[in-house]
Amino acid sequence: MVIAALFFLLGIFLLVKSANWIVDGASSLARKLGVSSLVIGLTVVAFGTSLPELVVNLFAATEGAGEVAFGNIIGSNIANILLVLGVVAMIGGVYIKRETVCDEIPFALLASFILFILTGSLINGKDFLTRNDGLILLSLFGVFLFYIYKMAELEGKSFNISSVIERSNILIASKLILGIIGIYFGGKLVVEGAIIIAGQLGISEFLISVTIIALGTSLPELVVGAVAVLKKNADLAVGEIIGSNIFNIFWVLGIVPLISPLAIPAFIGFDIGVMFLATLILFILMFVGHKHELRRVDGAVLVLFYILYIWFVIARG
Repeated sequence: MVIAALFFLLGIFLLVKSANWIVDGASSLARKLGVSSLVIGLTVVAFGTSLPELVVNLFAATEGAGEVAFGNIIGSNIANILLVLGVVAMIGGVYIKRETVCDEIPFALLASFILFILTGSLINGKDFLTRNDGLILLSLFGVFLFYIYKMAELEGKSFNISSVIERSNILIASKLILGIIGIYFGGKLVVEGAIIIAGQLGISEFLISVTIIALGTSLPELVVGAVAVLKKNADLAVGEIIGSNIFNIFWVLGIVPLISPLAIPAFIGFDIGVMFLATLILFILMFVGHKHELRRVDGAVLVLFYILYIWFVIARG
């Protein structure tokens, strides 16, 4: 138990340090390319902060632990919206660009709805998320990346690998690379430590994954978002959080079934519904009070909804 706790704390330290590197590197890269922080948050940072979810789900798929995989993704996405964005808003309030409100948030709603359909939650339940389902999700991920590319073009710069290499310097590249590596290992240590601790307490797999593991893999988003807001770079925070949710469904759950069919928990429809509802609440809040602004009180509302969801999950077992 003591060793697991030490690994957990070491993981948190890596996440905090790596988040600082990612925010600094991504912001510098955005300025060099003439691309907004929002676009960088939706691509480079979202890739990096989605790595823990991908690693956890790859292990879960090979071991046939569907409850862990789905609990991790859905729990992480719910935590990103209700907890992470709620806490970020409570720190200083966040103004959200019109493009995010009209494009990215609806895209996240679409991702939740597509997952609801593919799991058979709308009509009849399915037993597995298959290779074909994974290909559908990855195809939609390609559409999302194309949308990001067109967004960058409209801002006056074509976002491509060659321009990043030509115009970036060693310091920026080092911060991004070290940050992503640190996020990966930090998330891994946090999750492994949490699993050992929770396992000794006799908690079920889904409960572990939707709470402890989901919180562990959402720590990168929380830390990156909080640091971004403190550094007056809220676009990066919001883009990273929304982008991470889209990546988790289209990219992570798209890749995993290609390796092995992923068992679908029988009760998962409710949790996917909560994920959709959380995103919908965020969308509605954009038109309540100050338009396109997530105020401190809005953040408190989101965090309250998250506490209620966790209470329900624990009561459900």
